[in-house]
Amino acid sequence: MRRTVLERFPAGGPRGSWPAEEFAAARRVEGMAAEVVMDLEEDAFLVVVPQQSADRVH
Repeated sequence: MRRTVLERFPAGGPRGSWPAEEFAAARRVEGMAAEVVMDLEEDAFLVVVPQQSADRVH
């Protein structure tokens, strides 16, 4: 499955701070299927959504 990155957040945030989770939760309230994944190479949290196929018929 392909995904689109909406936002990136550094992994070294302050203790008790979850900005990526908060951003994803706000997008889910808006109806997006947002989730948080870890990019180990960049040491960052990514908020992603599934990418819709252009050839998919609705």
